[in-house]
Formats: sequence, C-alpha cells, structure tokens
Amino acid sequence: MLEPLSRWYRRYFTDPQAVLLAVLLLVGFTVVLTMGHMLAPVFAALVIAYLLEGVVRYMERHGARRLNAVILTFLAFMAFLFFIFFGVVPLLSVQVTEFVRELPTYVARWQDALMRLPEHYGFISPEQIQDLMAALRHELTSLGQQAVALSVSSIPGLITLVVYLILVPLLVFFFLKDKEVLLGWLSRFLPHDRRVPSAVWHEMDQQLGNYVRGKFWEILIVGGVCWVAFALLGLKYAALLAVLVGLSVIIPYIGATVVTIPVAVVGYFQWGWSADFAWLMGVYFVIQVLDGNVLVPLLFSEVVNLHPVAIIVSILVFGGLWGFWGVFFAIPLATLVNALLRSWPRTPEPVEEAENGNATGC
Repeated sequence: MLEPLSRWYRRYFTDPQAVLLAVLLLVGFTVVLTMGHMLAPVFAALVIAYLLEGVVRYMERHGARRLNAVILTFLAFMAFLFFIFFGVVPLLSVQVTEFVRELPTYVARWQDALMRLPEHYGFISPEQIQDLMAALRHELTSLGQQAVALSVSSIPGLITLVVYLILVPLLVFFFLKDKEVLLGWLSRFLPHDRRVPSAVWHEMDQQLGNYVRGKFWEILIVGGVCWVAFALLGLKYAALLAVLVGLSVIIPYIGATVVTIPVAVVGYFQWGWSADFAWLMGVYFVIQVLDGNVLVPLLFSEVVNLHPVAIIVSILVFGGLWGFWGVFFAIPLATLVNALLRSWPRTPEPVEEAENGNATGC
C-alpha cells in the first residue's frame, strides 16, 4: 500500500537539488506567514527596491556608475513619495469626506427610484423595497460606527505609519546601494551547487520584473488618464474614482467590471440619464478598451502563460493569505508555482520497477 507513495518520494525528493528547493520554499513561506507583520517594512522595501532596480540597471547600461544611479533613482523615488503623501492623499481625504457627507442624500434618491419599481414590475412589492432599504441603512450605520471606532484608535496606526515612512526609504536605499554585498552574504548560507534554484529564480526574475514594473506603470497611466478625463467632464470625486480605476487593473477580469459600478452610480446621481452621463460612460469604455488592447501589450513584453481559471484561483488563494499584496503578486506567484512544477528535479524510475509495475498492471 505504501509502495506508490515510496516510489513518488524517491522520484521527487531524492535529488539534492529538489531537497534544496523544498527547504528554500519551506523557509520562505514560514518566514512570511509567521513574521510577515513584523517584517512588513522590510518586505515593502524589497518590493520597492526591486521596482527601482530596473531604473538603476538602465542607467548603468548607459554608462552611469551604480552609486550615482542609485542616488538619482532614490531622489526621484522620494520626490514621487512626497507628491503622493502631500498632493494626492489630502485631495483623496477631502473627496472621501465629501462623499460620506453626501451619502445619505444618495441613499434617499435611490430609495425614491426603487419605490417607483412596483409601478412597473408587479413581482416587486413595496414591502420588499422597504426591507431592502432598512437593511441598507443598518449596514451604513454599522459602517459609520466602525469608521468612528477606527478614527479613535488610529493614533497607534499613525505612529506606525510615521515609522514606516522613515524605515522604508532607508531600507530601499541600502537594498539598492549594497545589493551585491547583501546577496553575497545570503549566498554564503547556500550550497555551491544550486543550479535548479538559480534557474527557477532566473525565469522568475524575468517574469516578475516584467509583470510588477508593467503593472506599476499601468496603474499610474490608467489612473492619471481617468483623473484628467473625469475632471474635464466635471465628475464629482474625480480623484477618488480615478484611484479606484487605477487600482482595479491589479485584478484581471474582475477589477474593471467591479469599478464600473461606482463610476456609473456617481455619474447617474450627478447627471441622471443625460448626454453628460453618456459621455462619461463612453470615455470610460474607451479608456478600458485602450488599456486592454494597446497599453497592456506595450508594457508587458512577455505574456504570462496561465489559464484564466488559474489566475482567478491564485487571486483568491494569495489574496486570502496576504491581502492586497497577495492580490498584487497573485499572477507572479502563480507563475512561480508553474515554474517550480516544470523545473522540479525528477529522479527516473528504475527500469526494473517500471517493468514490474507494467507487469503487475497487466
């Protein structure tokens, strides 16, 4: 009974390279799952440094010394960080506050629209509409209470944010500046013969770098274009909705569909069934089409060869494990799993065992 399991073990876990790969995976997942919260600034800095490494390499290929390239890239990163925290975040805060203040008005208008449905559709009763609105008011009240509780307990969170704003840039700078030193120190703890992990990492470095940097630029471009378009059209909460549209590109197939709802709802409550509303939805549709058919092929030089079902499952699994970052890295992590399955060392079965297995099967 244990013979099939024994053969499977001998085939996949007797090669030293397979054992090394399994140990590295086990250690990595254990560190992330057990110390992920404590090491969050380190992980965030690693992600940012990985993003900026492409810029540093580009400057090095064009003759710049690494230290000069690191300093220039880091200064550009800090300027971008200041723009986000002192330009975009205050504007988003104002628009979120305005939206929360006007939310009861939207709910009342929605209730008036729903109460007219029984006149046109006999299978909907006024009692069902009232029950739906009562449930909605209950959820909004609960959400407001949670927001108040969050604001009261937000002081430790603000302190943590300040610490992160100091630690993460410092870590990013040193990860970029001392990349070779840190990698050399880590390599001392690994065996000299690590060709399979190196091959897996080389493949993942190409796929991960292409995906993460491309997705970062896609978020900025789509969000920026939507911000300009919504502002020109005079749509309320233009910055807030543009940020939502930009972040929606993280989740393939689902994000663009889901974020259409708030854009359409805000446009409908602002203009109703009018030409302005039609212009809004037309412009939004054009942006989505250009993103999927023009921008994505330009940004992503290599297509991730994964089935849509595998992508959706990876988003659910890794998003459930690690939240936002799990969703963001769902496709690269699924690609890592795929690369591991393809590259995993396999010990050929002995000829005698294979022949005996065939004879037994006959």
